[in-house]
Amino acid sequence: MTGSAGTGKTFLINKYITYLRERGIRPAIVAPTGIAASHIGGTTIHSFFGVGIREKVSGDYIGDLLYRKYLHKRFKNLRVLIVDEISMVSPDLFNSMDKILRAFKYSDQPFGGVQVILSGDFFQLPPVSTGGKELRFVWQTELWQESDLKVCYLEEKFRQDDLSLINVLDEIRSGVVGEESREILRNCYRQKLKNNFQVTKLYTHNIDVDKINRRELGKIKSEPEIFIAQTKGPKKQLEKIFNTSLVSGEVVLKKGATVIFIKNNFEQGYINGTLGKVVDFVRGDYDIDEKLPIVKTFSGEEIVVRREEWRVENEKGEVKAMVRQIPLRLAWALTVHKSQGMTLDGAEIDLSRTFEVGQGYVALSRVKSVDGLRLMGANEIALQVDSAVLKIDRRMKELSDLNIRKWESFEREEKKEMKEKFIVKIGGTIDEEEIEKNKKKISVKPKEGGLAKNEERGKSRRFSKNELQQKKYSTIEITKKLLEQKMKLEEVAQERELTLSTIQEHLIKIVKKYPEVQIDYLKPKERIIEKVKWAKEQIVNQNNKEDFLPNGDVKLKPIFIKLKKEISYEDIKLALLFMREE
Repeated sequence: MTGSAGTGKTFLINKYITYLRERGIRPAIVAPTGIAASHIGGTTIHSFFGVGIREKVSGDYIGDLLYRKYLHKRFKNLRVLIVDEISMVSPDLFNSMDKILRAFKYSDQPFGGVQVILSGDFFQLPPVSTGGKELRFVWQTELWQESDLKVCYLEEKFRQDDLSLINVLDEIRSGVVGEESREILRNCYRQKLKNNFQVTKLYTHNIDVDKINRRELGKIKSEPEIFIAQTKGPKKQLEKIFNTSLVSGEVVLKKGATVIFIKNNFEQGYINGTLGKVVDFVRGDYDIDEKLPIVKTFSGEEIVVRREEWRVENEKGEVKAMVRQIPLRLAWALTVHKSQGMTLDGAEIDLSRTFEVGQGYVALSRVKSVDGLRLMGANEIALQVDSAVLKIDRRMKELSDLNIRKWESFEREEKKEMKEKFIVKIGGTIDEEEIEKNKKKISVKPKEGGLAKNEERGKSRRFSKNELQQKKYSTIEITKKLLEQKMKLEEVAQERELTLSTIQEHLIKIVKKYPEVQIDYLKPKERIIEKVKWAKEQIVNQNNKEDFLPNGDVKLKPIFIKLKKEISYEDIKLALLFMREE
């Protein structure tokens, strides 16, 4: 499914998701980036397929994946896979998804026989591909041809209701921008926008964005809070994390700074791309010896932002390197690439140094009308698109027209029969009463904390994260249920797709709120507890003020240093927890 920006691709996907769920089918929903995944309530491709930050997987690596129980559970009943923003998926990652599903489904069919819905617009920015310029897009792969995809091309625009902007965007897509469209853009040059526009500055280069963000931060007179990344692992692996993510070695923040989140944490209420403003700093929990930023998002929610983890794992899933840092970047200005998928009321856009075809189209298609566009400059590349995409786009329109004519040739009863056969084939229901019941379940909002009686009593069978989420447990209750199944903290973190630190914070709250929960199986070795106890006693006896939190608890860092960094922060936290229990 394709079409220009703002034609309702995500809207249609959501309609299809609802259609499937009403018939008892839960599709997997993935996208190449966190912000894209959030638009459809899904997860990233890398996370769903368990590939870390890899794009390309070997046969040996897939063999290691086959030992991961949680992936077997995930793929066992998978019948429909929806991939949004397919234009941003590299050929390597596209092929990796196929190989993994074939292995887990024991099938030689494309994607292991799973129905795949791909959605995106190839006029958007191309993916970063290791295959070279001759293989930049998924439609250039053998897998694309083998999959025998049916094309649906959407043409009516819903984001923009400004005909002049629509015409400009259509001409950019056609490869020929006329004088009338150029004049429209010239009229937007440095135009003053109305005060009711929330203006975001978009630039093609990171250097411009960084310069503006530093300048704006410097205008704020208050004292900065500086967050230095905590790292573990060899230098080469750490460089890999910094080069392949947006995390910074040093984050400097002030009260009043405009920021953007660079990681997903649905539990805490933010995603990769959430914009907000730092409104204050607050002292952290007992295990954090630094002030934490409070960010108010543009939706009005205030979030205390804790450090997150970025990891590099080997083919056995073992952590080889890790970076812990505040998941924020300054965001008075953003790159065009980061804006992909956003809808902006107003934007100040500088395309004078455009270096990649498609950048101009992506930037201009973010705004709703020319009234919200302040253009600071543009070069000729800004109005260009990839010639190869022009050709495939025309072909996709032709294929879509053929599919429409074919579909319209069927009688109404034939269409109904085909739909019902498909639903039955993938394990859904066509019983009207069941469908109506499912519709009510989807539309009715469950009461907070409502646990069924048989669930309160507990059962011996093992619940998955998805089952628990469907039962509308709170985030702490989900972790509690998984711990009651004697899962290790690492397994819970992996199952819930949260950081180990977050699960440990859950554990502390669970121990206080549910003292009956048995967690002895998590107890560290006695020698670790004894060492932590000794270090804590030494620090208490030395009585250095900077080693204590305001509530009197000993900070983690002094213990870590006292033990010559031989025991991890995670083991120290667990040891302290069990020492309190004693």
